Amino acid sequence: MLTSIRTTSPPAARRATGHWTFVLVAAAILMVTMGTRGSLGLFLSPLNTHTGLGIATISFAMAIAQLVWGVVQPVFGAAADRWGPGRVIVLGAVMLAAGSALTTQVTSEWGLIVAIGILSAAGAGAGSFSILIGATAKHIPAERRSFAGGVINAGGSMGQFVFAPLNQAVMSAFGWMHAMWMMAAIALTTAPMAWWLRGQPRPQPTAGAEPAGITLREQLKIALRDRSYWCLHAGFFTCGFHIAFLVTHMPGEVSLCGLDANVASASLAIIGLANVAGSLVAGALGNRVRMKMILSWMYASRAVAILLYLAAPKVPLTFYVFAAVLGATWLATVPPTAGLTAKLFGTRYLATLFGLTLFSHQVGGFFGAWLGGVAVTVTGDYSWMWWADAALAVAAALVNLPIREERPVPRAVPA
Repeated sequence: MLTSIRTTSPPAARRATGHWTFVLVAAAILMVTMGTRGSLGLFLSPLNTHTGLGIATISFAMAIAQLVWGVVQPVFGAAADRWGPGRVIVLGAVMLAAGSALTTQVTSEWGLIVAIGILSAAGAGAGSFSILIGATAKHIPAERRSFAGGVINAGGSMGQFVFAPLNQAVMSAFGWMHAMWMMAAIALTTAPMAWWLRGQPRPQPTAGAEPAGITLREQLKIALRDRSYWCLHAGFFTCGFHIAFLVTHMPGEVSLCGLDANVASASLAIIGLANVAGSLVAGALGNRVRMKMILSWMYASRAVAILLYLAAPKVPLTFYVFAAVLGATWLATVPPTAGLTAKLFGTRYLATLFGLTLFSHQVGGFFGAWLGGVAVTVTGDYSWMWWADAALAVAAALVNLPIREERPVPRAVPA
């Protein structure tokens, strides 16, 4: 008996190849923009030495960066939905490079806020999740979007894995200014990659997608009246608080424990590498498990990890294990959050709607980065920040449970 072999027609194969070209280019762009942001905490101490402004002041500039990165997400997302993402990404490349270069020249609080808090942050936001996932979702069939989002997200995590130790090595050998100039040059490489994402494709069909001809204002009214959408915002707020606190203040925590600076850069790299796997797993599970449950499990696991860290001896191995555990969920929350947004409202205005959830994420990021600096200045350590972080993680695990989401229906495999 002959077994029939399912084949893919040449046009379908070419379309599938094209789909994954978009995904890989988006992942490469995100690797640069997130690698730049994920390494920023390594510059906190050198900037303090260079400017003499104090940890709290520099933390505030970095907190502004967290907030601005979130503010620009829906703005640039709406621009990408209207005119296509290519121009937005090129603009972001120029802004990110300019901000990184300007950081080496300023010595005042307002100078740092402009360079790090506005230019660099806005530039990174123009080449970030809402624009890239929103752009590729319009090319990708619904059943492949969750995994595609995981691949893009893994690119961002790979950026942290690559650029954290690279920046630390350049800083040790040549100084922090050379490392910042290097990041400015690398930022410009995202501009030619934007060519692949130019134009405005026809949205792919989505179950429960938005009605034909709906305007952005009408879609926003629908989303803002939806309790599930606000639950996504609440959970993402906690995610931002957690990530910004650690990215900004992990080097400071390592220093307070009397350990070498390389422990901090290695920990940040481990977080990025572990999240490559976490992002791919989260993206793959999104087609099999309800995404709200994936989010709830992730936030609950963070609370457990923080409590175990607080009880453990502060030796390098503790930081490495802690980083690996956290890295598994670090930004793996992005694919299910974006996937749920697309499930609830379709892909026509996904860059805008998901961009708004990222704004909530970065409001949390603002408080995580800023309050970490306040805590260490006032109390001399980060103890109460860790406890607040664990409590917020528990709350985020619970707030995702009421989100309305049907169980995934297994896809029938053609004979």
